[in-house]
Amino acid sequence: MAASWSLSGALKSMFARNTIDADTWSGLEDAMISADFGPDITDSVIEELRASVAKYKTDDPADLKRMLRETLEERLARLDPTLTLSARPAVVLVVGVNGVGKTTTIGKFAKFLVGHGRTVVVGAADTFRAAAVEQLATWAERGGAEIVRPQQQGQDPASVAFQTVEWAQRESIDIAIIDTAGRLQTKSGLMDELGKIRRVIEKQTEIAEVLLVLDATTGQNGVAQAEAFIQHAGVTGLVITKLDGSARAGFVLAVQERTGIPIKLVGQGEGINDLTGFTPHVFVQGLVG
Repeated sequence: MAASWSLSGALKSMFARNTIDADTWSGLEDAMISADFGPDITDSVIEELRASVAKYKTDDPADLKRMLRETLEERLARLDPTLTLSARPAVVLVVGVNGVGKTTTIGKFAKFLVGHGRTVVVGAADTFRAAAVEQLATWAERGGAEIVRPQQQGQDPASVAFQTVEWAQRESIDIAIIDTAGRLQTKSGLMDELGKIRRVIEKQTEIAEVLLVLDATTGQNGVAQAEAFIQHAGVTGLVITKLDGSARAGFVLAVQERTGIPIKLVGQGEGINDLTGFTPHVFVQGLVG
């Protein structure tokens, strides 16, 4: 957990006080707002903490810190972060607007899975961007995955998805990750295309996960940009990228509570090994200290 986005630095001075006072509450509120929890979640968490402090009749900042950890962890753990990848092949659609790090995330996800002993094939079904296939091929290679490319330029994305699943079945590959377009001429066209990809795959096998990639640095605006995917793409899990020094970690709780979709993976840097499974306890420990 990178200290540069951790709350622990901002909270250190207030938890070092001898007692809980008005400055403690004011400092906590400021820290949470600056960390992009948003005003609603900030108010809700602080109200809950005030009630706990009153209930247990404590004025010890160490107790408040423990309560903050417990409250955040409980809220993050309301949704199950477990990836559902038991089918063979387990088919994962990766969706999201262009620019969020979708292609690099697929490479990192492949590396993550290969590191856990799984075989992986990646399908280059984003056929609308000329550079997308080559970029994906580079990251798939870094991740230790095979790749199924379009057989000709501008090939129908659904047919590439079909060929990828077919290849995974024939070669007994554990997991097939399908890249998809992040932008077409219209949103309705994009959602129609994703719907077609889903239907083609589901004729072969079930879809295990639909993972929506969000850029933590864009905060709440990124969620607004992704609303169409959330509404129409059957998203089962979120992947938060760029959760590094330039990001605000409160977004992680804010986006999960706003969408009702569990966070399943988090990316904290640019390297191939910088994508990990999301564990609320570990995350909160890094966040609060």
